[in-house]
Amino acid sequence: MPMAFSPGLLVVAGSFAAFRLLNRGLERLVPPPPSARRNRWKWRNIWTSLAHSVLSGGGALAGFYLHPEMSNDLVGTHPPGAHSLVAVSVGYFIEDFVDMLCNQKLHQSWELLFHHSVVIICFGIAVLLHQYVGFALVALLVEINSIFLHLRQILLMANLVHTPCYRLNSLVNLGTYVVFRMATLAWMSRWLFLNRHNVPAAAYAVGTAGMAIMTPMNIVLFYRLLRSDFLKARQEKEEQQEKEEGQDKEERQDKEE
Repeated sequence: MPMAFSPGLLVVAGSFAAFRLLNRGLERLVPPPPSARRNRWKWRNIWTSLAHSVLSGGGALAGFYLHPEMSNDLVGTHPPGAHSLVAVSVGYFIEDFVDMLCNQKLHQSWELLFHHSVVIICFGIAVLLHQYVGFALVALLVEINSIFLHLRQILLMANLVHTPCYRLNSLVNLGTYVVFRMATLAWMSRWLFLNRHNVPAAAYAVGTAGMAIMTPMNIVLFYRLLRSDFLKARQEKEEQQEKEEGQDKEERQDKEE
């Protein structure tokens, strides 16, 4: 018997087209600053990703607030809007995959391409089977942190690193990283382990493999952020202070002479 066509695939296709059109029109909506004009596709890509993070992260948070019963059954219970949101995210990740594949060298983007492949497979199963939508919605809570990750990239490309705005975003980014990314992935891993006897072997294998891939990737990214925005910045500040103290000492010696 042939498999029935899933309406979710139409949402995926529509989402892909919508994010593709958004990507093409963003340069007019948000013109790149002079510092980002040499990498226009990246500027458009980040803003497109930011739009998805606001939509999906905010939608996931609203979904659990409006439908708290989903938290009791992450497998079979979900409102139609939750299924559509996961399908929209699949469309976005496919669009972003294609965008990177066409505009960036493989050795520069292989980590994100690998990440997107895992997400597309896991979310795609939820869309096609209408199962584990609640679990996928939990995963989309990670996108709340992605909002600040994308804002960080935008500020970097706009050459606004040494500004209070960048510093504030760095602090919020690190805080949301721990709460909405690390804690969410840990909770999802725990849920899979506790429900291993209630989840079919194939679905459990896919979920476990996904967590095994995502967790180390996110730990490495956390270390990179910590080193770049805090440890390195602190070291540079100390070096600057030492330099200024050295200059003051030389000036005092010159005056004494």
